[in-house]
Amino acid sequence: MSAFDEYVASFGSGAGYLNWAAFGPISPVVRAESVWALDQLAQADPAEHAPVFARATQATDTIADLLGAASDEVVLQASSTHGLAQALYGLSGTVIASTAEFPSVSLTLERAAQASRGALTPRWITPADGRVTTDAVAEVLTDDVAAVVVSHVDFRTGYRADLTALRELLGPDRLLLVDAVQSFGVVDVDWTVCDVVAGHGYKWLRAGRGTGFARYSEQARARIRPVLSGIAGTTSNGLFVDELPAPAASARAFTVSQPDHLAAVRLAAGAAEIRDAGVAAVEARIADRIDRLIALADEHGIPVASPREPERRAGIVSLAPEDTDGLSAALTDAGVAATARGGAVRVAAHAGTDDATIDLFGAALGKFISG
Repeated sequence: MSAFDEYVASFGSGAGYLNWAAFGPISPVVRAESVWALDQLAQADPAEHAPVFARATQATDTIADLLGAASDEVVLQASSTHGLAQALYGLSGTVIASTAEFPSVSLTLERAAQASRGALTPRWITPADGRVTTDAVAEVLTDDVAAVVVSHVDFRTGYRADLTALRELLGPDRLLLVDAVQSFGVVDVDWTVCDVVAGHGYKWLRAGRGTGFARYSEQARARIRPVLSGIAGTTSNGLFVDELPAPAASARAFTVSQPDHLAAVRLAAGAAEIRDAGVAAVEARIADRIDRLIALADEHGIPVASPREPERRAGIVSLAPEDTDGLSAALTDAGVAATARGGAVRVAAHAGTDDATIDLFGAALGKFISG
């Protein structure tokens, strides 16, 4: 059995879960690693603790590998919001963002602007359907713009922003900051076009909460002040007293304290699983699952608000019937887990989404339409 086949098989046979964009049930490998780490840390012997602590480096290296980045550009964070906060609070100038962004982007930018006392200014855009396209950004792009911050995949519609096109539009002197929560590990993309990539392992990596990470490029580190840098983010390699060391030159400057080692164990395991399976193979499998979900929605006359082109989407399908509550109830009654919000029902498939789940989804749509 190939590494990819083993990965797909690890999802098990429980049918009905189409809520990966909200939370990814922890994988068997991540669970086993967590139990091992707890047992190690329960021992009153530093030698037993060391292998657990080493997983932080392993997690960082694996994430860097998946991002095509150097390991010293990547740090572990408590969440993607923490990673974005480190970037936005240290920026000055004008930052373009959509009003329809998930609060990890919009609220963090607003709070950073308030704290900057005028040094940081949001330039809000409200593009059609909340889709941050190059045209939408180009309309408001002026010389004073320092950065654009965007979700790679929109949490509501599943629209995938074209990062390469945005990079070309912005040029080399502006920063591109990206929330990758809904795409990292399941979309095969060139992450090196981004200056900051903030992600989290609790959805598509199946690694649980607390497994955030961020990459800060050389250009980002030159432009962003590490104002939230803490004891772990300095040039000192140990405890310091009677001195205040400068921030580290590496991405470590954008950390506050030592990582949560149990979270690092989970992230290391989840990231290694998807790396070994192959991101391109995972993306192709998800695309097939999404094609089938969209086809069933079309068959039953349910409007689809998500992009249909594979290159413009990831794992999310947004359904927009007139009776959102009724569709949500029909899915729940059929044993299908989904998310209803904002006048739409969001379903999200992963590589391990099986035929039985897709069949349940289709049956629920049929029952909803027949009334």
